[in-house]
Amino acid sequence: MPLPPAPTKRAALLKPEAYLLTAPQEEAQESAAAETAPPPRKRAKARAGGVTTAAPAAAKAAEVPGLPAKAAAATQARGQPAQDRPAHDAAPAGASNVTPIRTAAAVAPRKRRATGPKKMFVLDTNVLLHDPTSLFRFEEHDIFLPMIVLEELDAHKKGMTEVARNGRQASRTLDALAAAHGADDMAHGLRLDATGQRAATGSLFFQTAPLSYQLPSSLPQGKADNQILGVVEALRKLHAPREVVLVSKDINMRVKARALGLVAEDYQNDKALEDGDLLYTGSLALPPDFWTKAGRNVESWQSGAHMYYRIGGPVVSQLMINQFVYFEAPGEPSLYARVTEIRDKTAVLETLKDYGSAKNAVWGVNTRNREQNFAMNLLMDPDVDFVTLTGTAGTGKTLMALASGLTQVLDERRYTEIIMTRATVSVGEDIGFLPGTEEEKMGPWMGALDDNLEFLAKGDGGNAGEWGRAATNELIRSRIKIKSMNFMRGRTFLNKYVIIDEAQNLTPKQMKTLITRAGPGTKIICMGNLAQIDTPYLTEGSSGLTYAVDRFKGWPHSGHILLARGERSRLADFASEVL
Repeated sequence: MPLPPAPTKRAALLKPEAYLLTAPQEEAQESAAAETAPPPRKRAKARAGGVTTAAPAAAKAAEVPGLPAKAAAATQARGQPAQDRPAHDAAPAGASNVTPIRTAAAVAPRKRRATGPKKMFVLDTNVLLHDPTSLFRFEEHDIFLPMIVLEELDAHKKGMTEVARNGRQASRTLDALAAAHGADDMAHGLRLDATGQRAATGSLFFQTAPLSYQLPSSLPQGKADNQILGVVEALRKLHAPREVVLVSKDINMRVKARALGLVAEDYQNDKALEDGDLLYTGSLALPPDFWTKAGRNVESWQSGAHMYYRIGGPVVSQLMINQFVYFEAPGEPSLYARVTEIRDKTAVLETLKDYGSAKNAVWGVNTRNREQNFAMNLLMDPDVDFVTLTGTAGTGKTLMALASGLTQVLDERRYTEIIMTRATVSVGEDIGFLPGTEEEKMGPWMGALDDNLEFLAKGDGGNAGEWGRAATNELIRSRIKIKSMNFMRGRTFLNKYVIIDEAQNLTPKQMKTLITRAGPGTKIICMGNLAQIDTPYLTEGSSGLTYAVDRFKGWPHSGHILLARGERSRLADFASEVL
């Protein structure tokens, strides 16, 4: 059967080597087998009579312009009888089956990994205590654990704290890796993918022998940090020119390492964002020429108390579900809306309810700026199950969350009660153990709740007198439960309004634990100020609040708003700016 002619344009652009790369290995094997196999008797008679069917194909291949000469010769050789081929193409019967296969395998395209030099990362103890799975986050690079790291890991495994749990998990991971290989492979390195972690293709090395190093006399030799620095120095000389990098969450440790000429890095894998300024804000300003460009193609209709607009254009690619958009320009009507639908290249905007008006007050509270109105629309929407509020001190996060919660619990009966919790991380020194029950122990941490409830009770009671205010306070207190995060594991909240205050001090693991407690009909509100993180080794990029905002953006049943302007007092606003 004659071969089809090769495409003229495509063959003209390919080099002979690239043309050979496109040949499948199976075809090479079949052609090699066909060359070495004895021809059938009937075809031998036909060739003896001078009739050949492969010659026209070879001629066509030779006539195609731009076809490489090697490919044409190979095509012609496949069509020739074995006795008509050149002598240098002949090969012994045993070797002819191997040579073409090896050639095809050598030139076959393969997906290769990065060919850069593999680094060796020396992990500090705080990295394992911060993220027990950090061993599998370094891809194809190797990991080295000094013996002092194992000693420190063993010292931190006792207790019920998050650090102790992470230490025990890291120890179990190391034990599983060692059991998968055996004691004989400890000195040669343990494959990190032995336990099923396919993303990690490097090896884990333990310090199995003492290393000689020389540190400045000003560094005490018995300190654990200095011993790790000595191990890094010894490995750098032992494995030169391979790069040896120290990974630590301790800033002073990294500074000392750089002062000694060692390469040191922070552990970056736990950070949801590299830069806190890139965090999703939840709102977007429409360009000043928005109506001029998109006004003709905008569809509008009314449903109930809301107006809807279907818009198109390049701005749609920047939008997400439940993101707020606003248009403010002098001399033109303003627009404040929320994205409710994104389909293809169009988006549907829904106008908002104005909670700044006195007739739309929520438990006596009116919003005072644009972002607060956005947040109140999310808090009062029953279809939004998860709300995150970030902002500086005095922006009204706790007050709005409590006001909307009391309205939906006591007035609308949408939820049965309010559950409030927060991270118990002190700003200064700890004052010690607190007496009483769980709620009494959480009392000193809930000063913000008491302050806001006092304001809400005063605004709602009016001139009811002391008895009326006391009755209102008792009613409110009966529907608010204060819980500690330490006892949240295994619980399920049904039809609850959950407020998590000071969420910036939570780790991503703690945030996941709290959010997954939500049952049917439950709404969770997370609030915090990313500029006031008190938890050690936690930054704006690795905070659980940042993690939740980044992961939940665009989900139809969640929303986020960054509150920009403070409303507490002129003193608090000025202090937030200059201090």
